[in-house]
Amino acid sequence: MKRSEYLSWEEYFMGVASLSAQRSKDPNTQVGACIVNDEKRIISIGYNGFPRGASDDTFPWEKEGGVVDTKYAYVVHAEANAILNARTTVSGSTVYVTLFPCHECTKLIIQSGIKEIVYASNKYKNTESHKAALKMLDAAGVKYRQMEFGEIIYVKNPK
Repeated sequence: MKRSEYLSWEEYFMGVASLSAQRSKDPNTQVGACIVNDEKRIISIGYNGFPRGASDDTFPWEKEGGVVDTKYAYVVHAEANAILNARTTVSGSTVYVTLFPCHECTKLIIQSGIKEIVYASNKYKNTESHKAALKMLDAAGVKYRQMEFGEIIYVKNPK
């Protein structure tokens, strides 16, 4: 008889996204993404970090200050990295992401043809960025839902 205590596909894919997030060197927010096709095959993964060639030691990680003095002008989000890392089309796929996408990533998700977003957390739920993201997703017909965790404990930032 097969064992009954194993990960569901959704737990597995969100686990891969969560593990990818741990590659991020951002001291405040680590985000991971895992793009999966309709055959349950991982197409790509990504995490938030600086662009290739931009040193993690010389670019700023600060959250406050002028545009060029904070991370916001430089960090590539997990969803964007996962889309860019894909070596095949992501059209028709599902993205599992540890944090609901911002409005900028939402545009990339829609434009790339991803059909569904499954997210773990939504800490920016009441922001203008979130409202814009929802408006675009609804207009484009992209599904989105928060993952419900069963017995599996999701560890956002293990120490």
